[in-house]
Amino acid sequence: MIRLKTTQDIKRIAESGRILSEILFELLRNSKPGVSLIYLEKLARKLFKKYKAKPAFLGFKPDGGPAYPATICTSVNEQVVHGIPSRYVLKSGDILTIDSGINYKNYFADAAYTIGIGKISPIAEKLIAATRKSLENAIKQAKPSNRLGDIGFTIQETIENEGFSVVKELCGHGVGYQLHEQPQVLNFGQKNSGGKLLCGMVLAIEPMACTGCGRVKQLKDGTFVTIDNSLSAHFEQTIAVTRDGPIVLTPYLKL
Repeated sequence: MIRLKTTQDIKRIAESGRILSEILFELLRNSKPGVSLIYLEKLARKLFKKYKAKPAFLGFKPDGGPAYPATICTSVNEQVVHGIPSRYVLKSGDILTIDSGINYKNYFADAAYTIGIGKISPIAEKLIAATRKSLENAIKQAKPSNRLGDIGFTIQETIENEGFSVVKELCGHGVGYQLHEQPQVLNFGQKNSGGKLLCGMVLAIEPMACTGCGRVKQLKDGTFVTIDNSLSAHFEQTIAVTRDGPIVLTPYLKL
């Protein structure tokens, strides 16, 4: 069941989202060659404590699976999502996605951002730009006159027009009262298809793209990787559907 949010709910999710944006900004600012993923995890825990917020990922059990052991997801290169922070040390040429969710005063938000570490290849730069552009274009479609398929169509069209593949096996979701809610928000689709977008919907839109075929597999630890080891990028924002158009509740801060 899709649970619509009130104006007051959206304000509270926005408060949660602003804190998540601050945390994500600090993590990305500290992501550079020579920094380990476990260092970023430890920093994230300090930041959540600083803001008196709960990390929504820590202990989360998606679809009845094992509890997630960390505060953030750190996915590097061919890792698409759910990369667990490890002792891996970032090096120039890597691309890194940091994904995190927050529970602040029982309101949830979710966001992710991909960056290049040091000097990256032209194809990696193009992939990151195309994936972010697909999210920006998709957010514009999140208005009451449209349907979920309009969001998916726009993501797919943007990514494929740039010469990349959409990851179709993973998707976005509703968010707000819980970390994962209905509906699913696919990263592909047809115009004017799927459920209607309604005022009060709060959605985590999260396109994922790669330089290869677009297929993924899940490793034993839960990490999803591209099956052909191709590079992957992932952007995500929490948005609200309103009469006045989409409102971004997890604004990206300028790095």
